[in-house]
Amino acid sequence: MDEQQTLQALIAAAGLLAGLALAGLGYLVARPRATAAEVRIAELGARVQQMGELLAKAQSQLQTQVNDRLDAVSHRLGQSMQATSQNTMENLQRLGERLAVIDTAQRNITALASQVTSLQSVLSNKQQRGAFGQARMEAIVQDGLPSSSYAFQHTLANGRRPDCCVFLPDQRPLVIDAKFPLESFTAYRDAQTEDERKAAGQRLKADVSRHIADISDKYLLPGETQELALMFVPSESIYADLYDRFEELVQKAYRSRVVMVSPSLLMLAIQVIQQIQRDARMREAADLIHAEVGNLMDDLGRLGDRVRKLQTHFNQSGEDVRQILISVEKLERRGTRIREVEFAETDDDAPAAPVFKLEAGR
Repeated sequence: MDEQQTLQALIAAAGLLAGLALAGLGYLVARPRATAAEVRIAELGARVQQMGELLAKAQSQLQTQVNDRLDAVSHRLGQSMQATSQNTMENLQRLGERLAVIDTAQRNITALASQVTSLQSVLSNKQQRGAFGQARMEAIVQDGLPSSSYAFQHTLANGRRPDCCVFLPDQRPLVIDAKFPLESFTAYRDAQTEDERKAAGQRLKADVSRHIADISDKYLLPGETQELALMFVPSESIYADLYDRFEELVQKAYRSRVVMVSPSLLMLAIQVIQQIQRDARMREAADLIHAEVGNLMDDLGRLGDRVRKLQTHFNQSGEDVRQILISVEKLERRGTRIREVEFAETDDDAPAAPVFKLEAGR
């Protein structure tokens, strides 16, 4: 903008000088006689005309330079705008990809929220909570034991049907109960104030104590079941809270011969039961194994006798071969001596008598 203003000023100055020069020339032409002042004015007009020509040339050069600079600025501006547009398009493309990822994550979060809501609705119902614990317990037992080693809803002599009975080698079942009172623990966790938590804790103690007593009374039958039973707690966090905050319940369970087990502890107990059953099968097969070992030793003894007999035959065969080789050597030597028979010298008229160099018995 400054160069354009300068150019306009120069053009205006050139026009002014050109006008003055023309006015001077017209004045000179109009008067018939020229004075010294008029001559100076004429010279001044000529100079002004030269200056006008110089200004016009400078104006042309300035116009050319301004156009060149404007073209360069326009070219750089076009390149910058093209690069900016390309960067903007790339950024918008990356932004669209990120928005697609965010949209996918949002859908996953929505699906997870619906699943959590469904799980919460399941756990809010007492029967459904019981089915949830029963399903987890059954999955652990089924994964760790053969089907002949356990039974679900097995009927005891008193008519009770525990959730699971695992049959040990003495055929007395180990009872597993999965009906843990989750609603009491949920109320304890959801308590907002100290009074609510205290009341919920008292309710939890009462419910768990009653459940422990029910297991001990219903499922521990002398001579029919094992001397202890397992109370399955379907959550590791609940199990940890019981041991951390309700130690008296744990001690009461031990005194009642009821052992609380979490999912991980139940899996460990199932592995121990597997080893017990394997050891029992080994003990049952001990006599058979002993008899088989005796038969194996007898077979080894017979095999040793036969190997020794074979060695005797082999040694005898070696001796026979050695004697045969001795006879062969003797025959070879005799054949060689027969081939090398020597005849003694005699008279010319008498036939020569052969001389044998044979040794008797050799």
